[in-house]
Amino acid sequence: MLGKILKKTKKIDNEPKAARPNQRSVFTKKKWTFTLVFASVFAIFMISSIVTEYSVIGGFEAFPQAIRWIAANLVPDERAWTRLPIILDFLMETALVSVAVTVTAAICAFFFSLLGTRTTKANPVVAKIVRIIAAFFRNVPEVVWAILLLFSFGQNILTGFFALFFTTFGMLTRMFIEAIDEVSSECVEALRATGATSLQIVFQGIIPSAMSVIVSWVLYMIETNIRASTLIGILTATGIGFLFDVYYKRMDYASASLVVISIVILVIIVETTSNQIRKVII
Repeated sequence: MLGKILKKTKKIDNEPKAARPNQRSVFTKKKWTFTLVFASVFAIFMISSIVTEYSVIGGFEAFPQAIRWIAANLVPDERAWTRLPIILDFLMETALVSVAVTVTAAICAFFFSLLGTRTTKANPVVAKIVRIIAAFFRNVPEVVWAILLLFSFGQNILTGFFALFFTTFGMLTRMFIEAIDEVSSECVEALRATGATSLQIVFQGIIPSAMSVIVSWVLYMIETNIRASTLIGILTATGIGFLFDVYYKRMDYASASLVVISIVILVIIVETTSNQIRKVII
């Protein structure tokens, strides 16, 4: 009797081992896959370097010279510090425009995203159109929007506002759709079963459930727009980007470096504040 039990136990122990795939063959397959991917990336890099005439060695050799030039020129001097109040005024203008753009785009994107989610059970055709529009606005860079809008509005703050707005609107619409789709369907169905209207479902069910994600994305886009508005300002002749362009073209590198330092400090302050707000909300 004991011998039969031991035979059965031995048979059971042997079955999973026979059913298991060979670990060595799996490891070999992964190794060859990794090697193939690495070789492909390296081949693409080499072809790109040959076509563009890029020299890796020359790039590394240029670093010491670039560092010496930065140390000699991009250091704020006494004259640059006298321009600090002007720099701060333009910096504040850029920050306020970035916040205004993000908040406006977030409000429009939220109500627009309600038509593209599965949670609200919108018309499938309308939902598809909403997603296509969001993808279009999101995939056109801010710089391209600024160049296109320059022909209509000229070099002014309105051009920069709309250039940032379109990209922010597309990005937030996509993110809000995903955030709303992650809302528990049971909450929405419970509200719908009680006879709640569409607005009540949105404000009593969807917004409270997705609020933390929505706020996180809005804060992230404020940080992104502050950085992007610098480049947009160079094209539209507004904000801190315009001031940097003026100093750079006048070869006043000391003042231009102070502008860059001010932008970096502002971005760090905004990012730190955003992280603290996220911790409180989440």
